[in-house]
Amino acid sequence: MSEEDRVKIRKLPTGVPGLDEILGGGLPEYSFNIIAGAPGGGKTTLAHQIAFGNATPKSPALYFTVLGEPALKMLRYQQQFRFFDPAKLNTAVRFINLSQVVLEKDLDAVLGEIVREVEAVSPGLVVVDSFRTVVRKAGGGTGDVELQGFVQRLALHLTSWQATTFLIGEYTEGEIRDNPVFTVADGLFWLYQQVERNSIVRKLQVMKLRGQASVPGLHTFRITEDGVQAFPRTIGLTGRTKKTRERRRLSTGVAELDAMMSGGIPEGDSLLVAGASGTGKSVIATQFIAEGLRRGEPGIVAIFEERPDEYVGRAASLGMDFDTPQHNGKLEVLYLRPLDLSVDEAVREVLDAVERTGAKRVAIDSLTGFEMALAPSFRTDFRESLYRMIGALTRIGVTIVSTVEVSSRSPNCR
Repeated sequence: MSEEDRVKIRKLPTGVPGLDEILGGGLPEYSFNIIAGAPGGGKTTLAHQIAFGNATPKSPALYFTVLGEPALKMLRYQQQFRFFDPAKLNTAVRFINLSQVVLEKDLDAVLGEIVREVEAVSPGLVVVDSFRTVVRKAGGGTGDVELQGFVQRLALHLTSWQATTFLIGEYTEGEIRDNPVFTVADGLFWLYQQVERNSIVRKLQVMKLRGQASVPGLHTFRITEDGVQAFPRTIGLTGRTKKTRERRRLSTGVAELDAMMSGGIPEGDSLLVAGASGTGKSVIATQFIAEGLRRGEPGIVAIFEERPDEYVGRAASLGMDFDTPQHNGKLEVLYLRPLDLSVDEAVREVLDAVERTGAKRVAIDSLTGFEMALAPSFRTDFRESLYRMIGALTRIGVTIVSTVEVSSRSPNCR
């Protein structure tokens, strides 16, 4: 089949930072999807964010609630997120409560109510939250064949009306094999919330997505006041490299060290400065950034063991002015020490800062502090993740100086 004969499937932006990259460019239009996971995993927040990100008065989103609590209570909490736009309520985003229909009638009545509302509005996006409630109601006297028929008819109706659909439900992975709803779905997004000691780590997996190549594996995500933000495992590792055969060398700010390195660090390379505590590792990294600023080159410093004001004060004690370039937008000092940090989050923070400033130099002080700031589950594959981080930065031509604390007897000092 030639390219001209292939059906073109438009990809909708989800409105969730990082998720489009994981999906392979966006959400397939008119697809029939499931968002699944345990309670508290972020399913409803994700669905709301996608709905508000795509809904318009001409192509509205219908949000069917099948909950034990009224939609008003749910919206009371969801409107705390910045993606929530009250101007879209009842125009671009419409909420319809199906609780009474589910409790008093059968599956045909539920399907009829959904179809009636869809035909009246012709929405671009439909959400049923929680579809699991419908399934449990069906389990009281409806067999698997009838349930599968209901799901297939629902998918057929919504697809024929050109609606992109999400069913939200609380499922366990063990149900995937036997539940007919997973067979009909075009896309299956699974949200996890893992508790390890005192850390909580959120991850998502695209277990199924017909018609396009999504990024496999588990991807970290975080829920903040902005809503859901995803951090793809391949973050920064794709795209065109800026390295060339003839690369200039960047001065470290220490003339003698430059001489030992034939003029400095090759642009787009990574230099590791290792040594015991108090041997001057951080000073070398700071001088590298200061030299770049002196030459008019913006810089980024990622720190883990002291706060930005402490770092800038220490630089001032060495005769380096970091206040002025910060105010001028030539320098950003990132304090990457949130709880349960992941390497992919750190990469995103640094890449965003590089894009904002046009930085060519990055200092990471230190890798030891970086590893300690990670949630326990991320420490097990720290070296693999660190490789991705360094690769993401050097690929776009950024030169990195990192520090790491080791003793002279350490096996890492090789």
